[in-house]
Amino acid sequence: MALARTFAIALDGVRGHVVEVEADISAGLPAFVLIGLPDTALGESRKRVGAAAVNAGCSLTQKKLTVNLSPAALPKQGSGFDLAIAIAALSAAGSVPPNAAAGAVHLGELGLDGRLRPVPGVLPAVLAARDAGFARVLVPAGSADEAGLVDGIEVIGVTGLRAAAIVHGAEFDAVDEDPVLPPVVEVRSAAEPDMAEVAGNEEAVEALVAAAAGGHHLSMVGPPGAGKTMLARRLPSLLPDLSDEHALEATCIRSLTGLGVGAELVRRPPFEAPHHTASAAALVGGGSGRITPGAIVRATHGVLFLDEAAEFPPSVLDALRQPLENGSITIHRARGTASYPARFQLILASNPCPCGHYGSSDAECTCSPMARRRYLARMSGPLIDRVDIRLTVRRLGLAALRSASQGQAPGRSSGDLRLRVQAARACAEERLRGTEWVRNADVAGSWLRSGERRLGPTAIAPLDRALERGAITMRGYDRTLRLAWTLADLDEASTPGVDHVGRALFLRRGIGA
Repeated sequence: MALARTFAIALDGVRGHVVEVEADISAGLPAFVLIGLPDTALGESRKRVGAAAVNAGCSLTQKKLTVNLSPAALPKQGSGFDLAIAIAALSAAGSVPPNAAAGAVHLGELGLDGRLRPVPGVLPAVLAARDAGFARVLVPAGSADEAGLVDGIEVIGVTGLRAAAIVHGAEFDAVDEDPVLPPVVEVRSAAEPDMAEVAGNEEAVEALVAAAAGGHHLSMVGPPGAGKTMLARRLPSLLPDLSDEHALEATCIRSLTGLGVGAELVRRPPFEAPHHTASAAALVGGGSGRITPGAIVRATHGVLFLDEAAEFPPSVLDALRQPLENGSITIHRARGTASYPARFQLILASNPCPCGHYGSSDAECTCSPMARRRYLARMSGPLIDRVDIRLTVRRLGLAALRSASQGQAPGRSSGDLRLRVQAARACAEERLRGTEWVRNADVAGSWLRSGERRLGPTAIAPLDRALERGAITMRGYDRTLRLAWTLADLDEASTPGVDHVGRALFLRRGIGA
């Protein structure tokens, strides 16, 4: 038959769109025409597919071959369409039964030797194929474990084009060939740093527990050596394992970044700590060709830690404002758009001034008041207003070090603190059952201020007075309410009292400030 079709997946962020790959063979001079808005990498598939077919022993037609990727208006990127294009062409030539080719989705890049190479984004592509109703998907053998994480669809790992054609019933002799495996990338060690290693800083540790329990954003300001980085890097150890839904989303993001995915979902919350020289594109995502996810996307359902936050360009920091509110990011570029989840916990750490010694008892600050204000003003007011907990971290004294060395901090291990966090989150989930939220930090302020959730006048009085004086904004009012509910959950209280609201307001305005 002169016309045949099969299917592939075009990715838009973590979402996939089914693409119908049509191949037509007509009379005329030998030619390979590819249409349907391909990018440069996809446009080069003509040469890859042609050479791969010859070297695999299943040559394409010597007539005019036209391949159309439909819908034509949908931008298509990358080399993951190679296998679908080759199977459609072989089906049009009669080498592959057309019904078999038309009933499956094909993913993978072809090498010149005919072997199939893994491509980024196999997991979200297989998810999209299953959701579209397909029952079978062919993927590179090196990505079979990753694709197998999706239930409800038959995953067939093939080593190359010849093997894929044989799966569909082509009359070729099978040959032994080694599969192309993805590069081995070390996954972050499961042995996370323990909070028991932190000496002193009791208020800061309790603030981190509250941040972990409610999913609240946190900032720390203090001199060098106060332990800001040490505290921030231990926050992930307080977070519970990801749920199935969140683990699948985090694993999809890891697949899109090309870091490699094994036979198991990512269960521990991710941790991203970009350097302060990172650009806005590195933080948010982008690129001149394929739109790749940035650090805030890779930190989804985990922690984004910005050390030396005041050293980041203000424009880079302000790019976080919209994702912090919406929990997602849509990146617009000339060639198209891509939408990614971006629901992360933001941790900011900064020195109090350029020299770092303002407020320190053992060193004199040489910065002028204007220099100090200008330095911290690099973190804009609208950004800081989205941060629920603000700490001023002091350097430790000798007494704290001696207490730590003598083991006078029971219940300070990450394991013990995580149990408290899990219990508090269980209380929040029970209260929020039937809503779209699972953490206190995600709850709409209007929901907390209405109906039976509305706190009594006595409990809410400190917050009302702060709003009247202009000490907090309306956004800050709602965020303080969310934090008060988290503190109540940690204390196993049914509803926040005036003490919880006062502590939440104190945490928002800064310990030690």
